[in-house]
Amino acid sequence: QVQVVESGGGLVQAGGSLRLSCTASGLRFGDLNMGWFRQAPGKERDGVSCITWSSTTYYADSVKGRFTISRDSAKNTLYLEMNSLKPEDTAMYYCAAGIPCTTAWATKPDHLTYRGQGTQVTVSA
Repeated sequence: QVQVVESGGGLVQAGGSLRLSCTASGLRFGDLNMGWFRQAPGKERDGVSCITWSSTTYYADSVKGRFTISRDSAKNTLYLEMNSLKPEDTAMYYCAAGIPCTTAWATKPDHLTYRGQGTQVTVSA
């Protein structure tokens, strides 16, 4: 049974930092592309970043230079380090596995094989 579980969200002031984690089980983590996307209430799903099985990374323009995606295949864990957070980063953040990791997906994630339940990130002004 595949399980994808996100953690690390919370409330932070603008300019602050958070580190999200995503643990995946029941799948061959090391062979899969992984990614993060987000969705705010009443808004469309937006890509954030993705990382291929060989650790090539892609980012949405809105987070370039502020967010860093990484993976630890020994721990079956995906990370998203978020710095210089802005109120517009407020959203539910989701982890996705088995995705086509490309610049297009990092902008508009239209393919989700496996995904978690999300972790809320709220950035106050």
